[in-house]
Amino acid sequence: MQKRPHSLYSKFTLAAAGLTGFVMLLGAPQLRADECQKRTETAAHHLHEAIKHHGPDSRQADHARHELHDARAFCWQTDHRWWDSDAHQWHNQQNWNDDYHHNDNH
Repeated sequence: MQKRPHSLYSKFTLAAAGLTGFVMLLGAPQLRADECQKRTETAAHHLHEAIKHHGPDSRQADHARHELHDARAFCWQTDHRWWDSDAHQWHNQQNWNDDYHHNDNH
């Protein structure tokens, strides 16, 4: 049985697949960061809305605080940083406040 030489199409397909994988690998940290930022922004928004409509000591606000904590913890576990939606910046220390907006009307 005679070996068939690789066609130009096969070589191109293999090179394209390798390049795609490489680009996806390079983009993965940015995708994680975007997901963390979006998740934290959404949780912070829900907290602000719960406080606005139900008060800072409400069951809804407490639930939203828990969701915000979970979003920040996810970012910390995934990327060892967390997004501060009020300051619009990343933090490299696990120093967020779990009583976030508990005693103010933010």
